[in-house]
Amino acid sequence: TLPCLAGARPCMPKDFGHGSPVCVCDATYCDTLDPLVVPAPGSYVKYESSKAGKRLERSEGKFQSRMSTRGLLLTLNISTLYQHVKGFGGSLSDAAAMNILKLSQPAQDNLLRSYFSESGIEYNLIRVPMACSDFSVRPYSYDDVPKDYELKHFRLADEDVEMKV
Repeated sequence: TLPCLAGARPCMPKDFGHGSPVCVCDATYCDTLDPLVVPAPGSYVKYESSKAGKRLERSEGKFQSRMSTRGLLLTLNISTLYQHVKGFGGSLSDAAAMNILKLSQPAQDNLLRSYFSESGIEYNLIRVPMACSDFSVRPYSYDDVPKDYELKHFRLADEDVEMKV
C-alpha cells in the first residue's frame, strides 16, 4: 500500500499548447484530494474539470424539491435501484504501462497514489486488455496457430509478462 498524503494539494497546471492545461505529477509533486466524505442527506458534492482549467474542483450543494428557475431538471429517485456499482477505474493498456515504466520510481509512486489512494481519485478497478489493443506498439495474440482448439501453442507475449502480469 502506498502511503497517503495528508490534505489536498492543488493542481500545478502545465499547458502543452493545445488549449487545455494538465496537472503536473512527477517525482516531487502530484496534486491530491481531501478524503471523500459522504454528504448529508439532501446534499451533494460535485467535482468538476473543464477545458478552461478546472481540475477536480470541489463544490457542494443542496438538492431542491422543485425547480425555481428554468434549465436542466435532474430527478433522483433514491427508492429505486437499477444497478449496483462495484467501483470505478480505468484501463491499463500496453501504451500506458510503457509510459509508467519510463517514469522514475518516485514519479510512478505519485502517479499510482493519485489513482488508487484515499488522497487520489480512489480507483478500485483496472481493466487489462487481453493480448494487443489499439494502444499496443505491435499486433499480437496468444495463439496464432489455426485450429489449435486445445491451445497447445498458447503463450503470453513479452508485453504481458513485462507490463501486465
